Amino acid sequence: MTQAPTTTMTSDSHGSYGSYLVGFILAVILTVASFAVVMSHAFSPTVTMSLLGVLAVVQIIVHLIFFLHLNTSTEQSWNLLAFFVAAATVVIVVGGVLFVMHDTAVNMMSR
Repeated sequence: MTQAPTTTMTSDSHGSYGSYLVGFILAVILTVASFAVVMSHAFSPTVTMSLLGVLAVVQIIVHLIFFLHLNTSTEQSWNLLAFFVAAATVVIVVGGVLFVMHDTAVNMMSR
């Protein structure tokens, strides 16, 4: 009989309960902060959108570090590279769509 291949898991691939708890608490704080910024109506719409963008980016970083365990170690180099390629693709697609929509709105005949 052939033996099934075994894979060895390193202890660095999974987080501890403490790191999950810290990540969860940070995610909840960032979510509550986002709701507070919108519901308080304390800022202008431009400042509100800017604050929401900053809070969203911080929350993405928290999720990547605490829940997806993405870091700069040598074991994670391919995962990090794949993440950067996916992020660049999303930026290019979203940026292209926004450019086309803006250009179309500017050059419409009804204006």
